[in-house]
Amino acid sequence: MPDDGKHFSEGMPQSINLQLEKAEDLRYGENPHQQGARYRFISAGQELGSGSWCDTAKQHGGKQLSYLNLNDSEAAWRLACAFGSDKEQAESGQAAAVVVKHANPCGAAVADDISTAWERAHACDPTSAFGGVVALNRRVEAAVAESIAANFLEVLIAPGYDEAALEVLTKKKNLRVLEAAQPSAAPLHFRSIDGGLLVQEAAQLPDFSELRRELELQESDPMEVVTQRPPTPEEIRDMAFAWVIAAATQSNAIVFAKDLQAVGVGAGQQNRRDAALLASHKAGDRAKGSACASDAFFPFRDGLDQAAEAGCTAVIQPGGSVRDEEVIAAADEQNITMIFTRQRRFLH
Repeated sequence: MPDDGKHFSEGMPQSINLQLEKAEDLRYGENPHQQGARYRFISAGQELGSGSWCDTAKQHGGKQLSYLNLNDSEAAWRLACAFGSDKEQAESGQAAAVVVKHANPCGAAVADDISTAWERAHACDPTSAFGGVVALNRRVEAAVAESIAANFLEVLIAPGYDEAALEVLTKKKNLRVLEAAQPSAAPLHFRSIDGGLLVQEAAQLPDFSELRRELELQESDPMEVVTQRPPTPEEIRDMAFAWVIAAATQSNAIVFAKDLQAVGVGAGQQNRRDAALLASHKAGDRAKGSACASDAFFPFRDGLDQAAEAGCTAVIQPGGSVRDEEVIAAADEQNITMIFTRQRRFLH
């Protein structure tokens, strides 16, 4: 399975020397009363963040970027690129669109063309998409630009734009239009705490195409179908899609997906049942026949029962609970197929 977390075979480094320089002042920090800036690694620490898409991105229009603009753009761009690059998608005939609000996906879809992908991603949760960030992994043409420009968004990020598209988008004076290269895979992730930093291996998002292939062929040892009913090809496709979205969603996270479209996302909840309830509420009738992804195991059967009540027919989750057998039995009772990935995907 992609991202096995084995990058530091001899353990985390005993010391880390960081040197950064200010790359740009930001409009403000997390709130307008806070100053903000973006810094980049230099000198000895360059390998920890070299090749940043932020440094090479071109802003075609809109206001100065703020702290949250960049934070959400980072989340959206990494997720969109987990479904392939512009060239890869052109060759496969598919395109991906992602909508992010407060660092969490509130819409995502894969389709044969970027216009359809955008429309289906936005349809997941139009209310939450208001004032959000949109990332597309395909070049933007005028027709897509017209549709996007009809909505209030903070940032649009894509690998490129046609001149006609830019003419449409730059008329939106508040919309930041970013043209960006693929994001790099920095090995370490830092978080400030009093007196220092928490440091961990950076978790790379699963590659959708690779994950889907592994699920179809059952080539990865940790992953296992644990229920009596095996998944259909369509369920495997949607489980792989939902798992990638869940990996990019803050914990506790439950994602419902159907036909390569996110239809309900429950993020940032303190218990898994409430995450499932929130995803169910957002999905409504669209949850019927969907796949459900959970970023960590179900500690009780109530979360799985909530997904079943919403209409999910397939579940992908890490497994590893002391009540796994109870949860598997609940799935079998309701004719749900379930895959254990044996890998937790917490994100905080």
